[in-house]
Amino acid sequence: MRSPGVPRVVFAVGLGCFIMVLLYFNSSLKLASEPFSDRSSGQKSRRSPLQTLYEGDQVESAVQQIHQGRREVLEEACRSYTRKRRVLIPEDLKHVIVDDQHGLLYCYVPKVACTNWKRVLMVLTGVAGSHQDPLSIPANEAHVAGNLRTLSEYSTSQINQRLRSYLKFVFVREPFERLVSAYRNKFTRSYNTAFHKRYGTKIVQRHRPNPQAEALERGNDVSFEEFVYYLVDPATQREEPFNEHWERVHSLCHPCLIHYDVVGKYETLEQDSRYVLQLAGVENKVSFPASSKSTRTTGDMAAQFFQNISPFYQKKLYNLYRMDFLLFNYSVPAYLKFR
Repeated sequence: MRSPGVPRVVFAVGLGCFIMVLLYFNSSLKLASEPFSDRSSGQKSRRSPLQTLYEGDQVESAVQQIHQGRREVLEEACRSYTRKRRVLIPEDLKHVIVDDQHGLLYCYVPKVACTNWKRVLMVLTGVAGSHQDPLSIPANEAHVAGNLRTLSEYSTSQINQRLRSYLKFVFVREPFERLVSAYRNKFTRSYNTAFHKRYGTKIVQRHRPNPQAEALERGNDVSFEEFVYYLVDPATQREEPFNEHWERVHSLCHPCLIHYDVVGKYETLEQDSRYVLQLAGVENKVSFPASSKSTRTTGDMAAQFFQNISPFYQKKLYNLYRMDFLLFNYSVPAYLKFR
């Protein structure tokens, strides 16, 4: 007769084996989900940028306090002005660039130094090849689709893992300075014929009384006033989303759905960029390019462009970009006349 204890022993041995298998696969998955760890050398994994920010020693403590303040302002604005949260979808993540080697997620915003940040990330991820100086990478090459992976290309589980464990950062700019910069770049430069054809001809057709045939065909002489009329026209967004160069930051990067650890600002670009590279532990490997542009759009320049915009349209335009002003703590420009 078989002893009643035998089945218990068999069950215990089987359960033990099952638990060991689970532990093995769990450790394997954990290793696979930590691409920026120094596993190959057998040494202790280096601290991730996210750990450096929240658990490590203060990196430039004064700068740390500035960024903590920006996070708090953003979180409070999201609580105050966002009615209902929703779930992120892959479409929301097309502007979030992934650096798996260093544990970074960067949401790029056109007209806020995104060309140079893409160059830096190309160097860090090895996409740049022999280029070690970001400025040696041609600007058009930095924007080639496929050079850098975006978060939208990953599976749901991979997206969630990266959102939890990677350092997430974004760079923003005073909304109307960014808007004037986009207008100057896309509508006043003779070489931007694609934008003239794609948007300029439509703007002239809809918002210019009695346009000349040449203007309707070429679209290369759009005024800033006409550009503003186009932006505030409800028909514009009913037809298609805004182009990324004048789309609102909150629509590109979803800062009330994604918890950004660092909110850099164009106004403190060099300091904030250095801070991100320090958190990533790569400040000795790559430097963010220093700005040398003497033609950059300033607040005074933006004020000149708004001189011919009526208070009525200034108000409509401000309402369109209001969330970017509130979320990133920018004051209403003093040159606006509607107040």
